[in-house]
Amino acid sequence: MGKGKIVFLENEDREYYVSGTAPLVIARGGFSGLFPDSSKAAYNLALLASVPDVVLWCDVQLTKDSVGICFPDLKLDNASDISSIYKNKETTYLVNGVPVQGWFSVDFTLQELSSVTLMQSIYSRTAKFDGNKFSILTVQDVFTQTQPYGFWLNIQHDTFYMQHGLSMRDFLLNSSKKFVVDYISSPELTFLSSIAPRFKGTKTKLIFRFLGQDDIEPTTNQPYNSLLQNLTYIKTFASGILVPKAYIWPIDKNLYLQPSTSVVQDAHKQGLQIFAADFSNDSPLSYNYSYDPVAEIMTFIDNGNFSVDGVLSDFPITPSEARDCFSHIGKNRTVPTTPLIISYNGASGDRPGCTDVAYMKAISDGVDVIDCNVQMTKDGIPFCLGSINLITGTNVVQTKYSKLATSIPEIIAGNAIFSFGLTWAQIQGLTPQISNPFSQYRLYRNPAYRNDGKLISLSEFLVLAKNKTSLSGVLIKIEHAAYLAEKKGLDVVGAVLSSLRDAGYDTQKTQKVMIESTNSSVLVEIKEKSNYERVYEVDENIRDALKSTVEDIKTFATAVIVNKASVYPDNQAFLIDATNVVPRLQSFNLSVYARLFSNEFVSQAWDFLSDATVEINSFVTGAGVDGIITEFPRTSVLYRRNKCLGLGKNTPAYMSPVAPGNLTQVISPQYLPPAKAPFPVLTEADVDEPPLPAVATVKRTTDVASSPLLPQRLGCKVEEAHPYAEPTGWYKLIKIL
Repeated sequence: MGKGKIVFLENEDREYYVSGTAPLVIARGGFSGLFPDSSKAAYNLALLASVPDVVLWCDVQLTKDSVGICFPDLKLDNASDISSIYKNKETTYLVNGVPVQGWFSVDFTLQELSSVTLMQSIYSRTAKFDGNKFSILTVQDVFTQTQPYGFWLNIQHDTFYMQHGLSMRDFLLNSSKKFVVDYISSPELTFLSSIAPRFKGTKTKLIFRFLGQDDIEPTTNQPYNSLLQNLTYIKTFASGILVPKAYIWPIDKNLYLQPSTSVVQDAHKQGLQIFAADFSNDSPLSYNYSYDPVAEIMTFIDNGNFSVDGVLSDFPITPSEARDCFSHIGKNRTVPTTPLIISYNGASGDRPGCTDVAYMKAISDGVDVIDCNVQMTKDGIPFCLGSINLITGTNVVQTKYSKLATSIPEIIAGNAIFSFGLTWAQIQGLTPQISNPFSQYRLYRNPAYRNDGKLISLSEFLVLAKNKTSLSGVLIKIEHAAYLAEKKGLDVVGAVLSSLRDAGYDTQKTQKVMIESTNSSVLVEIKEKSNYERVYEVDENIRDALKSTVEDIKTFATAVIVNKASVYPDNQAFLIDATNVVPRLQSFNLSVYARLFSNEFVSQAWDFLSDATVEINSFVTGAGVDGIITEFPRTSVLYRRNKCLGLGKNTPAYMSPVAPGNLTQVISPQYLPPAKAPFPVLTEADVDEPPLPAVATVKRTTDVASSPLLPQRLGCKVEEAHPYAEPTGWYKLIKIL
């Protein structure tokens, strides 16, 4: 490419790129994680949302009249509508000795393919852009229309095309006379070695592509794993290798990382560049990455031991962020104090919520504030748990207490086993369970730790927090106070204030105390009895709030929590616009915290490109929220440390907030989701409540039935850990069509 080279510094077996070009970002088929692979929109978005030196990848197929096209697969029916255009032209051919049925480019001229349009081929991705009728592009078209910094041609099936009288070799030689081809890769050893003499002394680099370790290289009949042992020979005709990421960081059958191999160091010792493939934000990641694709990229380019020379990704924005914003951050870098990062039940994305280990994980991740959602036991002990329903977060349905299930509609719909039905001693005997909010997509959380840790009382929580100097405060949530006081004789507000007083929080000034509630009556009473900060949670989605309503909130609260949808409403996971909620509340000097942030890509709008960092950045720099409430604190903490914040006009595109509504403008009219009614405006009637009732005197019993009850009696499903499987999930989109 002639833009410099990666220079590695050897020091105690550690290598770092220290000058020249950083690891390449290679966009497979453009931004194929959103738009149909190899479409004009995919290539254009890759240029807009990636580093300036992004390399565009084209999988080359040949037509019947020897024209090279960019298409992701040998079979055209995998990513186009050809089966409905040419219904009777399905054929079966031998591909590397295996019969394959479908529609093949060798049976069609370029003219015949002009009526065929590209479609999304991966079911976990939106099909809303299939109606845009993106045409199949020639290799020449892609280069001419995009003028990429780097152009990479992948030749996957030279042998197949030779069998049909077509020559990839001739195509490449003719193409190299018309435009610059920076990289040519192929998994066929004989083909790559045969063209090497013709590209010797040119800017074009030849890259040998490794497929699965047990896959057979078609021209030598050797498994690729054995070819990896002969890098000296590969060096005679290639300048680099492209390997699946699992060659470098293997993953076991349970989706946990194994120790890295020496393949990167081995390649570099032979003078070979090494590129890693198979990066995709919406495909299985190791649980070690906590569903954060930036964290995955970082292990390949900034792990303290080695760095690959480039990564091949369907979502090039992610390696762009990782390379330019997150890698090699100095320890002495000044880190902004905003946004405030607040845990949700501790690090509940990685450990069972509200357990000692969840809080310790959040603290070690660098969270600012840890939270306790206070529940009350039968004997009046306040403790931390995400829900008043013990079924959520514990194994209670598998114990003798399962027969305590009952229905209290004013608290929760359906049957539940309420915390106030058991004593603290009984609850301590329950086993915590990690939450799996996206199990319907077969996305599960950290199964090795699914029952780790123990539940803790509010007093234990406060002792834990007070001893951690890295914390700036605690957030204590109080719900159902009126019901508990009137029906159960439990004073949750008094219990919280007493615990805080006993822990010395009423006299210390090191850590701030925030009391959260969806009930204004709770916060009014807290204001009357303490000087703690008060956080009002708006538990419904809203598009705005009346001035009089905000003035009312201001009388009892110092901050407000709103749902993400109240900031950026969406329709079928496409952002519609931005509301006025955040600026309205902030205009009254109310801090605004947004909830709830998760790393799983199905929790994010398509606009955020299946990347948790893109979502967080949009809420912080786009919407201007003051705080983030998250199940994965580490992702937000790392975001706050990145080097691309505070650059003003120099902020790169891949660290700019999304433009809500822009992505829907690209969808063809017939594919647009139906119009959605706007959210309501928050009124005073939504906020005002009568004072909390007096605490009733209730006679308590200690009998607890001992006979077990099967989970089916409760209409509950007991979740077991399952292997990760794919389900379904932008960015500042300038008009690109």
